[in-house]
Amino acid sequence: MERHPTASAAATTTEPLVLRDDRDGVVTLRLNRPQQFNALSEAMLDALHEALADIATDARVRCVVLGGEGKAFCAGHDLREMRGTPELTYYRALFARCSEVMQAIQALPVPVIARVHGIATAAGCQLVGSCDLAIASEAARFAVSGINVGLFCSTPAVALSRNVLPKRAFDMLVTGRFIDAATAADWGLINEAVPDVALDDAVARKVAEIVSKSPAAIRYGKAMFYRQRQMPLADAYAYAGDVMARNMMEEDAAEGIDAFLQKRPARWKS
Repeated sequence: MERHPTASAAATTTEPLVLRDDRDGVVTLRLNRPQQFNALSEAMLDALHEALADIATDARVRCVVLGGEGKAFCAGHDLREMRGTPELTYYRALFARCSEVMQAIQALPVPVIARVHGIATAAGCQLVGSCDLAIASEAARFAVSGINVGLFCSTPAVALSRNVLPKRAFDMLVTGRFIDAATAADWGLINEAVPDVALDDAVARKVAEIVSKSPAAIRYGKAMFYRQRQMPLADAYAYAGDVMARNMMEEDAAEGIDAFLQKRPARWKS
């Protein structure tokens, strides 16, 4: 396993704000501000963005797992830091920076799995919603709780409302209430809620399922999945058909179909 820091560390600590482990094509990123419940400071957003940009150009990566150190997944933006610069231009730039990070997750050519424990609140809940898949401990809790401090969670609402039905999302946004992991799974915010002791095993099983598939097909598929969702139905079918045709021209598709017909395991070429 390779273990190395990705991106900048805060001036007050020698610890990197995002930890990265690499093993057999699987990258694990861990937010590393445990005393602050992994609140997304400006420096942490930059570190995470840098890590994602690094992964995007690494053809060896097959899957990414995103988690947090300490007792929480992520408590959202760093409110103390935000209050330190009460200027409209600063806030616009901060939320734009956060939005870029969220979009960078979906722009990665490989699946990103959120490994959620403890709380995932506000922009932390947004982070869960921005990942392609999410598996949580049964003890995890989720909220978009900015409303409790006079701030509607507008940018978290974008990710939340793309995972959860509108009335459920709006209820969370205007009440700030927490939902438990079982509810989050039922509502579609996460894929699965498991006992805390089984969290790592559940994530590992999902990773293993993904990396057993054709890398080329996964890359085609992730890009197609998000793009077609924004299209009218006829356009989506036309685009998806073109993607599928190009996918069929890949060596992996020929190998996979031949292996199926010959009743043997596939040996991916990509």
